[in-house]
Amino acid sequence: MRLPDDLIEGRLIRRYKRFLADVELATGETITVHCANSGSMKGCSEPGRPVLISDSRNPKRKLRHTLEMIRMGRTWVGVNTANPNRAVAAWIENGRIAELAGYPYQRREVPYGENDRSRIDVLLEDPDGGRPRCWVEIKNTTWRVGEHAAFPDAVTTRGQKHLRELAGVVEQGERGVMFFFVGRADCTRFRPADEIDPDYGRILRSVVEKGVEPIAFRMRFTRQRIELMERIPVDL
Repeated sequence: MRLPDDLIEGRLIRRYKRFLADVELATGETITVHCANSGSMKGCSEPGRPVLISDSRNPKRKLRHTLEMIRMGRTWVGVNTANPNRAVAAWIENGRIAELAGYPYQRREVPYGENDRSRIDVLLEDPDGGRPRCWVEIKNTTWRVGEHAAFPDAVTTRGQKHLRELAGVVEQGERGVMFFFVGRADCTRFRPADEIDPDYGRILRSVVEKGVEPIAFRMRFTRQRIELMERIPVDL
């Protein structure tokens, strides 16, 4: 998936109030940018790190720029949580993810769960082929612990609810897939972050036993694109 051609280099001064970050540009100017990430960004929000930001060129936006990625060591880490859903949906459509291939219809943000209060990231359907529908929840994963990517990086009751809702669709005879989008190339395995949110890890293990499918892929971020690499093992 291509990224904007005109990403702007900068240096992270601080990330604060969850959705804000101050960035020093090469010109020496400091600007406040939107940080589209509801997690803690543990391990990838260190002041002084090189960052890349995008420019919406929308004068009506309160914050015109968005934080896209941060350099950790030799690896760019994608921190804009708007990117994973777009990328995974495109790769599914192009047949790049074998585990989710072969569905002729794809819809996004479809209401589901209790009283339809949640929205699934991607719903795959094959009504003529008789295959059960496939409900895909996507989680951006940026925290590295040793060789593992670990999720979540903050307690997430919303994420716990999504796991239970995936288990619900499996109980109805359909597929439920938990897709962990590992937004950095320097991890070779995935695990739940029990030290951050033990309830999430417990629920993940429980729903996997009920048939929810955990899938983790690592990505390589460059200045120009997000590259789909390979599926990595999920250690539960």
